[in-house]
Amino acid sequence: MPLHADAPVTLDRREGPHGEVVLRQRGGHHEIIANGCFLMDTSDGRSERLLVDAAYDALATGRTAPTLLIGGLGVGFSLARAAANPHWRRIAVVEREQAIIDWHRSGPLARISGDALADPRSVILHTDLVTHLGTTTDRYDALCLDIDNGPDWTVTDDNGSLYSPAGLAACQGRLEPGGVLAVWSAKPSPAFEDALRNAGFTGVRTEEIRVARGVPDVVHLAVRPA
Repeated sequence: MPLHADAPVTLDRREGPHGEVVLRQRGGHHEIIANGCFLMDTSDGRSERLLVDAAYDALATGRTAPTLLIGGLGVGFSLARAAANPHWRRIAVVEREQAIIDWHRSGPLARISGDALADPRSVILHTDLVTHLGTTTDRYDALCLDIDNGPDWTVTDDNGSLYSPAGLAACQGRLEPGGVLAVWSAKPSPAFEDALRNAGFTGVRTEEIRVARGVPDVVHLAVRPA
């Protein structure tokens, strides 16, 4: 019996240092599964594009040639959106899974990110985001996080530290004064808004992205005081 047109087909499955990651194809789209948890797919991309656009729009007017750090390569929509904006001076993407990097560099996700990866402003950093925040001396004008399904629904337990007071302090420490933190989430989190304010961020707000069904996706935004 032939497979249903929408039945997922596994293209690659790897065991990495943080568990299993899987690339599947469903019809004309691709999806990434981590430790059995659906992360994202290529069917839309509005949320990922808004993540980058909202961070750029929230930067203080008059800031020229800003730099951007994206936490999580995912299916590549955020990177592609950033590279389409000529005003970003440097775009760094932290991705801890070698498999996901490979799917972009030489696999089917190159159709989304190929031009962006070829952009001389772009660089992929193969490391864990928490590790990078704690070790780099670089500062960025904007930090966009899309490594989990949100602060209340992490892919792995160790990611939870990113949304703790210490993790938010690390994020703030890697931002320039007036820099913007933008965090994607599959659902609103009032508790996370409170955590951002308690960490010393200002201008805390949440932008919604309507979806076909269920609660909206959101982007949490916060600014490091100047």
